[in-house]
Amino acid sequence: MCDLCVIESVKQRMLSRRDLFKAGAVGLAAVATTAAGLPTQPAYAGGHGAKTKLGEVIDMTHTLSPEFPTFFGVPGISSEQKFNFKEHGFNLLNLSLNEHTATHIDAPLHFSADGKSVDEIPVSDLVVPLAVINIKEKAAASADAQVTPDDLKAWISKNGPLPERCCVAMNSGWSAHSGDAAKYVGNDGDNVKHFPGFHIETTKMLLEESSAVAIASDTLSLDYGKSSKFSTHYAWLPTGRYGIENIAGLDAVPENGATLVVGAPKHKGGTGGPARIFAMI
Repeated sequence: MCDLCVIESVKQRMLSRRDLFKAGAVGLAAVATTAAGLPTQPAYAGGHGAKTKLGEVIDMTHTLSPEFPTFFGVPGISSEQKFNFKEHGFNLLNLSLNEHTATHIDAPLHFSADGKSVDEIPVSDLVVPLAVINIKEKAAASADAQVTPDDLKAWISKNGPLPERCCVAMNSGWSAHSGDAAKYVGNDGDNVKHFPGFHIETTKMLLEESSAVAIASDTLSLDYGKSSKFSTHYAWLPTGRYGIENIAGLDAVPENGATLVVGAPKHKGGTGGPARIFAMI
């Protein structure tokens, strides 16, 4: 699907939703009853573990807070209240944060000498089809599970070719552990982390055989926790593509058919940054 096609598809969905609101709930109910003789039932989008209403918007973002687990084990954000409503008539916080905290973007610059910074990512790459690869069963059996080429081939066999210029997301189920830092990070006592990620051969397959512009993980890293070479980061990001880490909400979307909207930050020279991300079904 071309960039303009993606944008046009999103626009049409938004226009349809706006027209629906204009019609009014009472009017719509009357039309539905007249046309069908019975109350209408909501349409659902099928998916791997997902049952969502068509037209629904799903939040894919963890709340950014000092308690959210981080790769280096220190709080990724702190705040200082400079103004408060009681004294000043308004509230205002000064924030200090690590760009790579909670649900965030990895810009090409993050793992390259001269790649695009986060403010240089084309907006057309931030509204894209979403393909979700489910490895929850493997991840439940081993925290060192990875998305392999076989997992990608199985998705294609079931759903057809990956959508043009899509984001390929790993659903390992790890998002459910975000409230438990020890489990989420998976340190084994020797400073080796254990959580799922993308196998380097899968990353190479996506680079060579697809037009995907982004990959996303529901863990702290695109690479699995045991990685010391960050092979997926070094293979993927320098090509001008971007990554999303700590994505949430993957159980609530179908494995194919959703549109991902990535609210990337736009600070000059940024290597990434916290993002508000949602999916439209």
